[in-house]
Amino acid sequence: MQTIVIGGGAAGFFSAIHTQINHPEGSVVIIEQSSQVLSKVKISGGGRCNVTHACFEPKGLAEHYPRGSKELLGPFHRFSPKDTMAWFESHGVPLKIESDNRVFPVSDASQDIIDCLVQTAARLGIKVWTGCRVANIAKEGPDFCITLADGNQHRCQKLILATGSNPGGYAFAQGFGHTLVKPIPSLFTVAIPDKALQALSGLSVKNAEVWLEGEKKQSQKGPLLVTHWGLSGPSIIKLSAWNAEVFHRLAYNVSLRVNWLPGLKPEALKSALIDMQAQNPKKRVGTQSPFAELPTRLWDYLVAKAGILEEHTWNGMGLKWLERLIQELSAGLYLVAGKGVFKDEFVTCGGVSLKEIDFKTMQSKKCEGLYIVGELLNIDGITGGFNFQNAWTTGYIAGLTGV
Repeated sequence: MQTIVIGGGAAGFFSAIHTQINHPEGSVVIIEQSSQVLSKVKISGGGRCNVTHACFEPKGLAEHYPRGSKELLGPFHRFSPKDTMAWFESHGVPLKIESDNRVFPVSDASQDIIDCLVQTAARLGIKVWTGCRVANIAKEGPDFCITLADGNQHRCQKLILATGSNPGGYAFAQGFGHTLVKPIPSLFTVAIPDKALQALSGLSVKNAEVWLEGEKKQSQKGPLLVTHWGLSGPSIIKLSAWNAEVFHRLAYNVSLRVNWLPGLKPEALKSALIDMQAQNPKKRVGTQSPFAELPTRLWDYLVAKAGILEEHTWNGMGLKWLERLIQELSAGLYLVAGKGVFKDEFVTCGGVSLKEIDFKTMQSKKCEGLYIVGELLNIDGITGGFNFQNAWTTGYIAGLTGV
């Protein structure tokens, strides 16, 4: 065999397909440890598969990667989300761009993406071996010798590691001299042990700003969702990606600030509250939200969090209480005591050091003939299709080089 790809995920299939397309005289085999290929594609996007993100300018696209933005800039000029969309549509999968620029199959079925990749590979003559665990890889001259768990050995000249964030893949890369940046979680929700907040589970706001205490410059904006364990939603998920190392270093016990009304400055908040006070002097403060963006139940919670009692009326609100309320609205403090997972998807921060990869080819600088793609690298994007785009781009580039 000329090329063996270890890992039957998105990056593995795309690198195998493009290796075979660009070098039709060679044979390509995908080896997958589990019984099913493309399992992450299957569950992504709630079973719809968020194929990519409609961000077509390479520099802007690269800014969505907390790790890997600099290294991916060149590759994105060669294979961008526009190329991804064109490829899948030319292979029989119509795509749509949703209002938030996420890209999905028109059918809303991840199985269509799986079928496209599997059928394309089959049509090209690529062999796919499932239920095969690789026990050992050795370099013998120009060849790689792959020993499977059943004792069978196979040789190739080009080896592509596409195992994703997998301990076995990390071990193989380290065996060829690669440095491993310790893998830690990225893309997660936060647990906040506040029963009054958790009682609001299911409630959401369309736009909030969140940041870690002392890290306002790293704030993230977007929808925010209250859950039965704490907080979730795109703003929290993005924050977890950009601050993955901080969260991990502090054992996920951090102080989180929330601005529930990022469109209003403190002076505007104060003015709105004073107007409410003037117009409704005898009304209880917690009964009606002065801000259309804040559901009444959330307003009532924030009023109580500011220390304002249930029986307090607007005419009893002095400047001290207004300032407390403004603080809760614009920079409320929430103590995080752990993390949750983000749906059924799991993305890691960490992996093979990017300094040891030639991003013009995806070839290892440590071992000739070895290519490393996808999430096995220390690359991770925020939610929205960016991690799949890393898989498509790096897989495409790895498939350009022959042996």
